[in-house]
Amino acid sequence: MLKVAIVGLGRWGQRLVESVHTRASAKLRFTHAVARTPDKVRAYCGERGLVLTRDLAQVLADPAVGAVVLATPHSQHAGQVAAAARAGKHVFVEKPFTLDAASARAAARTCRDAGVVLALGHNRRFLPAFVEMKRIVAAGELGEVLHLEGNFSGNFGLGYQPGAWRATQGESPIGGMTAMGIHIIDAFVGLAGPIASIRCESQRKVLAVDLDDTTSAFVRFAGGATGCMSTLTATGRIVRLQVFGTRGWLHLLDHRILEICDIDGKVRRIEFPQVDTERAELEAFADAVAGVAIYPVPVEDAIHGVAVMEAAVHSAERGGERMAVDGGTE
Repeated sequence: MLKVAIVGLGRWGQRLVESVHTRASAKLRFTHAVARTPDKVRAYCGERGLVLTRDLAQVLADPAVGAVVLATPHSQHAGQVAAAARAGKHVFVEKPFTLDAASARAAARTCRDAGVVLALGHNRRFLPAFVEMKRIVAAGELGEVLHLEGNFSGNFGLGYQPGAWRATQGESPIGGMTAMGIHIIDAFVGLAGPIASIRCESQRKVLAVDLDDTTSAFVRFAGGATGCMSTLTATGRIVRLQVFGTRGWLHLLDHRILEICDIDGKVRRIEFPQVDTERAELEAFADAVAGVAIYPVPVEDAIHGVAVMEAAVHSAERGGERMAVDGGTE
């Protein structure tokens, strides 16, 4: 049983805890918690049996803790990942990994040198419908991949209050890209490989907080395919992903529905069961720590996703100029 500390107990940190607590996991258990304002979560931690502190160093020094799960502001990830690795703790970090490729590579290198597992919280990779999409593409059943499209949008920007860390350009550049668009980037990379360049435009039209509400990007893959993605923070929720090939197309809608169209236009629809992707990714992390399986999201893909996002930020700052994606390695 892997004993884990949750670092950051906001809405998403609590969601991660609940995913393996409500129906107790046999693979890992949250035993400790680190929060900036302990009084806000003291009752919650008492109910969940979590040892609470505001001192990350204290948790990293505790031999009873085998791993940490980071659900903290994006700008803190690189330093926290490195600190955990140096303390010999395995690390699960929420997406985006970091906000720039250089710090992502440095943090990953520290984990590799320390011999600890580094896992990235790209939970959509664990959707059965996405797994089937990836199988179809990898098997060549779609023919040559020509183009991808994706949109992940929601209304959360309308509810943010000034001062919320997620509602700042420093933590959330180009609107919903760090919260939602990064999932589309990761899906693109997982399905079609590295992205060579990107053009991005982002604007704030209606939101009162320091967050863009409308962001779109056009990409070119290293393998020759193209793609377009969008993410909005002030509209109704939608998640969709589509891949076009020379033998037809695939369309993932709202996580569970996969439409498969052949070259003659015949469409069949598969509805997959709903799964707890947070539980799935955390248990996959525990399996990787135990050495029984490799975590299914390659660290290299996560680093590349950060490089794509970083290039998108630079492109938006330059009015949509096409930018090459940093293709460096560790």
